[in-house]
Amino acid sequence: MKRIGILSDTHGTFDDRLREFFADVDELWHAGDIGSLELADRIAAFKPLRAVCGNVDGGLTRRVYPEFLAFRCEEVQVLMTHIGGYPRRYDPRAVARIQSVRPKLFIAGHSHILKVAYDPVYDLLAVNPGAAGEFGFHKVRTAVRLTVDGDTMRDMEVGEWPRR
Repeated sequence: MKRIGILSDTHGTFDDRLREFFADVDELWHAGDIGSLELADRIAAFKPLRAVCGNVDGGLTRRVYPEFLAFRCEEVQVLMTHIGGYPRRYDPRAVARIQSVRPKLFIAGHSHILKVAYDPVYDLLAVNPGAAGEFGFHKVRTAVRLTVDGDTMRDMEVGEWPRR
């Protein structure tokens, strides 16, 4: 059993509110627009980090973190990217990966809008954790945590914080 923290669009912000929300997770998964390689290193020093690069991430971050990341957590196949869309409105590049990887959990960021939806077409849970950072059009910062236990995902919680 693993407790997972999911975030995106930090754009250089990883503050005490996020540290407190993620204090009890085993791993952090970042769906891109980290902000810098230095911030990624700070997050990775806090908790083990899996991440993808986003459209605002620079060259160094893009060399370290891929555009798509597929992996297993417990018995759940996971696919993560930054610009992925959501059920019935996936980015075409994401559709190709979803069809080949067949994830049970698809994580994407980019929109700055928190959205969790089951996709009956691909039999997966699509999660966009919204934006955890201070920069962008969003009014509320958000992040998600959940438990992966064998082939089950459960106990999803949303963290919300006002922007400064």
